[in-house]
Amino acid sequence: MAQSFWDAAAPVISVTERHPFLVSMVEGTLKPENFAYYAIQDSLYLTNFADCLRLLGEKMADLNAEVSIRLHQFAAGVEEDEMHRTFFKQWNIDTTNAEPMPNTLLYTSYMMRIVSTRPLAEGLAVLLPCFWVYMHVGNCMLKLREKLGDSVERPPEFDAWIDMYSGEGFEKVVNDYKAIVDDMSKGVDSETLKRMEGHFIMACKLEHLFWDQANDLAGWPEFSESK
Repeated sequence: MAQSFWDAAAPVISVTERHPFLVSMVEGTLKPENFAYYAIQDSLYLTNFADCLRLLGEKMADLNAEVSIRLHQFAAGVEEDEMHRTFFKQWNIDTTNAEPMPNTLLYTSYMMRIVSTRPLAEGLAVLLPCFWVYMHVGNCMLKLREKLGDSVERPPEFDAWIDMYSGEGFEKVVNDYKAIVDDMSKGVDSETLKRMEGHFIMACKLEHLFWDQANDLAGWPEFSESK
């Protein structure tokens, strides 16, 4: 069933896999300030993502203890987040006063609302794109990197990002989560499946907007008292 969600979101995903932020990262033309912006926002996002996984694990506890434990393991893995800490250290990124930018807040607010207020199956569906889309674009960027070969030099952090999301370890995590969504989909009615699909598509759109804001260095408007 998860595959049907992916197929329904194909128009969004096909555009995202060619996103200029991602392509410029592989081509080595992405500016350091854009990558730093992205890394900070992604770290803020992942804090909320881990909270959502933990909440789903709590909801799952009475239904399937094994799956509940696996969801908590996903959350713990997200919180470890060694890659981002390495980025922050190597790029001298200060996250002390970091705040979520508009599209980060839009995405996390939507995600948290669905996980907190909607049935478990819908909550599982809304988190799936974060796993699956990242694996997909990671593999797309890996193919582009292989195509470019040694003709391009890029910061090692860019290669680390590509290696992380195109790697076998991350693929296993994605496949495990997809299996959970598939199993949950078997026991719900057609209306719930439609809502799950809708959440999946919306999250795919929000993934795209997340890279848009990093590409544009989008921020909050300046507010001042009128005189």
